[in-house]
Parts: sequence; structure tokens; C-alpha cells
Amino acid sequence: MQNICVYCASSSQVRPLFFEAAEKLGNILATHDCRLIYGGGHRGLMGKIADTVLAKGGKVTGIIPGFMCEVEWNHTGLTELILVKTMHERKEKLAKIADAAVALPGGCGTMEELLEVITWKRLGIFTKPIIICNIDGYFDPLIEMLNRSVDENFMGEEHRSMWTVVSTPELVMKAIETSIQWDENAQNFAAL
Repeated sequence: MQNICVYCASSSQVRPLFFEAAEKLGNILATHDCRLIYGGGHRGLMGKIADTVLAKGGKVTGIIPGFMCEVEWNHTGLTELILVKTMHERKEKLAKIADAAVALPGGCGTMEELLEVITWKRLGIFTKPIIICNIDGYFDPLIEMLNRSVDENFMGEEHRSMWTVVSTPELVMKAIETSIQWDENAQNFAAL
């Protein structure tokens, strides 16, 4: 069983097409016998993907800081809920458990998690596949910025292969399977 970390929105106010993408990805993960590893929330895309995996008989591990449970942001029906003290500890544990990281659309928290795991990959701390699921072009500005950072020599050309962009959830598993092997000694070529 692969552990697939999914970063995504907790907002319940987003367009239906984003909820549909979370549901599709949840079905795909369950069908491929993958354990969903995510931030442990019950609302928004987080709740939708967790509920979908669970409804299909799949396994879901949520990792959430205790202060979020105090305001009842946590999902109460997960296979496993791991409580941590800080957001930093949450992100570290998500990445450590993951066999791959997938970003569905989300706000500043989702983008921060995605950028941090890309940074860790550049340094060889995280060497697994990173997939950006670019539903309806949501991540276009971020992808443009990542590519510009290479074009402007803030990162090297080889760093473009740290992430893979797909347009639909149906392409996520193939992108994970075909991701290039990343060198754990990446810090040796991280600096320009």
C-alpha cells in the first residue's frame, strides 16, 4: 500500500468542480489501495477526499495540530488521527510518511505545504514524487512563477523535474509511477 499525501483546501465555499476533483482523486486512491495521508480536517476538499476514500473502504490517516481539534476542525471518522503540537510538526510528519505528495487546489496553507516540499526536494530531504493537480488551471500562476525562477537562474534547469503537473485526478497515479528518481544528494547541486 502506498501512502499518498494530499494537500488541499479546507474551505467549503469553493466551486463544485474542485469538490468533484477531490472526490475523483479519493476514488482513485481507494481503487489503487493507497492510504490517504492528509491534514485531518473534515471540511472542504479535505473532508470530501477523506470521506470518499473511507466510503470505498480505504484507509485514511489525518495529521492535525491539537489546537485545531479544540475548535473541532478535525475529522472524527478516520482510520487514524495523529495529533501533533505545531503546524511545522504536521508538515514534517506528512512528508515523512508519504510515498508521494499531491496538491489539489487550496489556499495559502496548501501552497505553503507544496512549496515547502518542493524546497525539501531541492535539498534532498524529500525525494519522492510531487504532483500538482492543476484543476481548471488553478495553479497556472504558481507554475509560471516556478518556471520563471528557473528561467531567472534562481533554480537550475534540472529543478524543473522536481514536480509534475497534471490537469485531472485521473492522471495522478500515472504521474506518480513515471516520476523521475530524485537524488538524495540533491543539496550537492541545489546551489547555483
